[in-house]
Amino acid sequence: MNLASYIEHTNLSPTLAIRDIDRVVDEARAHHFLGVCVPPFWVKRARREIASDKILLVTVAGFPLGYNMTETKLDEIKRAIDNGADEVDVVWNITSFKTGIPWTKIELAKCSKLAHDHGKLLKVIVETAYLSDEELEQACKLCADAGADFVKTSTGFAPTGAKVEHVRIMRRAVPAEVGIKASGGIKTREQAIALIEAGASRLGTSSGIALVKNLDNSLTDNY
Repeated sequence: MNLASYIEHTNLSPTLAIRDIDRVVDEARAHHFLGVCVPPFWVKRARREIASDKILLVTVAGFPLGYNMTETKLDEIKRAIDNGADEVDVVWNITSFKTGIPWTKIELAKCSKLAHDHGKLLKVIVETAYLSDEELEQACKLCADAGADFVKTSTGFAPTGAKVEHVRIMRRAVPAEVGIKASGGIKTREQAIALIEAGASRLGTSSGIALVKNLDNSLTDNY
């Protein structure tokens, strides 16, 4: 299996520096990863470093807790696109969903429309660690109905990240044209393959090099 074609090589560490952005792009280029995922502040730098190479540039919005105002998320998405992002991973409003108010879907529809109006893709991070299986199924259906292109497991900052059983639920809950991005704590090749077999079409991880080289990566972070 060509794992590199699934991997969004990620560095969302709160302590990263400019050299780390350059490194993540260089590593993506060297290992033929699908894309890179970097913080919003560094999107413009990453776009410059990617130049004309076929590496997707992904960033985040509403990160990592998701309870920002909708207007803030929309501004983040628009600025990310203006700075060169190809895709935006937005953290949905978990508190709104848990409360059961319709604004959850309205917000996602607004975010999806903005991304699509600019020819970009939107992924929605539902943070599986905080959802029951029933809530996860409901969440995925809501995201798909609101126009999301992908549903994503985790920010990497929650107590747990990607799990095979959650990816299976997500894959069953959404139409075939909606992708699943597994992220959070993906550290071994075996784990990565299991997530893909369960239905993941993307992998967000900072352990990409270890995955493609089949190395022990037990000491890396969770992103």
